[in-house]
Amino acid sequence: MKKLSELYEGYPDILINDIKINSKEVKPNDLFVCIKGASVDRHDYVNDAINNGAVAVIASKKIDASVPVIYVNDTNLELANVCRKFYDYPEQKLGLIGITGTNGKTTVASIIKDLLGDDCGYLGTNGLICKNVNEKIRNTTPDADRLFKYFKKVVDNGCKYLSMEASSEAFFRNRLNEVFFKVGIITNITEDHLNVHKTIDNYVASKQEIINHIESDGVLILNTLDKYYEKTREKADCKVLTFGKGNADLEIVKIVEFINKTDITLKYQDKLYEITSPLLGEFNVYNLCASILTLLSLGYEINEIIKNIPNIKVPRGRMEFLNFGQDYHIIIDYAHTTDAFEKIYEFLNKVKTAKLITVTGSAGGREHEKRSSMGSLVLDNSDYVIFTMDDPRNENVNSIIDDLVRDSKKTNYERVIDRELAITKALDMAKRNDIILIAGKGDDDYMAVGNLYLPYKDENVVRNYFKIEK
Repeated sequence: MKKLSELYEGYPDILINDIKINSKEVKPNDLFVCIKGASVDRHDYVNDAINNGAVAVIASKKIDASVPVIYVNDTNLELANVCRKFYDYPEQKLGLIGITGTNGKTTVASIIKDLLGDDCGYLGTNGLICKNVNEKIRNTTPDADRLFKYFKKVVDNGCKYLSMEASSEAFFRNRLNEVFFKVGIITNITEDHLNVHKTIDNYVASKQEIINHIESDGVLILNTLDKYYEKTREKADCKVLTFGKGNADLEIVKIVEFINKTDITLKYQDKLYEITSPLLGEFNVYNLCASILTLLSLGYEINEIIKNIPNIKVPRGRMEFLNFGQDYHIIIDYAHTTDAFEKIYEFLNKVKTAKLITVTGSAGGREHEKRSSMGSLVLDNSDYVIFTMDDPRNENVNSIIDDLVRDSKKTNYERVIDRELAITKALDMAKRNDIILIAGKGDDDYMAVGNLYLPYKDENVVRNYFKIEK
């Protein structure tokens, strides 16, 4: 808590309990900030905020209010400034590690946290995790009113570092104002989220915006095999470290893949290192390399890092194997882009010894243009596919599936609209050594249907099938 006079000189000594940008969430003694979103201007909700208990308002245009109003030029920019001050500048007490990219953000952020142990927190798709804190969050990268509150929690829990996902939308929406990273990572850039960014050029620019959020003595880590590597490196005016095959600071020399592990040979400073990783697939070798380079840039010694690699936990919902004693393999993954599916199938088709059954769909209300290519890829790489719902929102699921199968002549599929029934059908079909890939939802605990978020989780469906308690 702070007094309004501590935040803004010359204003009354009103006690401020919290800072909010959504009038529905305002409670007594909150400060309400009238930010402007893509479709909503919070200036229109000042009275609602005051009725709910707001005792002061930050605005950028004239409003009638019964509480003190602080006028600023840009409320979106001011939000980060006031949150930093309210929470005692927690970002300055952390070594922030930011990970952006189309795929791999969650995995890289999680690996870094595992390698750094209790010294590091995690913030991203899987929530806020640090020592005794494990809570769900709303957005992969939250708005400043929550973001700096989370930073404060991480500091209060004694962490030195925070490994966090930085989404392209967060850069586009200016959610990362006043946030600067000790280490910034771009895992890769392929087409995604064009419903937000409209063009691939806009999307790439949003990813590259991380360059402007790296501390003056910070490090940018890049994948040399990424399509946009050269252009990104040209933009960088900070220290750059690279990983990849061929000429890179951390060079991938050899990869041998198994169904339960990956053997890797890496080259660093002209010396070879043999590593066994619990993470599966060649794409996870790249994720691991980005993570190793992060620790090297923080001053850790490579042998010390390698010693901890067997302790890495597979991030929930990311190539996560569920083993309940069955004689076939069940994998849950968040894959929902063509690129992500390509990487998964590249691995699965190397190691499979029987049939590969995929259960998947496509989210409603976004990116219709990617559906046909993704559907064709899934059909081409699976022995059988069960197409089902995946956050249909206000779209008809059959129409979504029509888009997925539109450009393929394959007939190795069926439609089961209810996702729980679709997964159950795949489990009923499976024979010894088959692989069932349940893709799209990962560790999500909801299904977006219409305007509702209904409780739902892929893992729970599988657990219920085997009568395993949660």
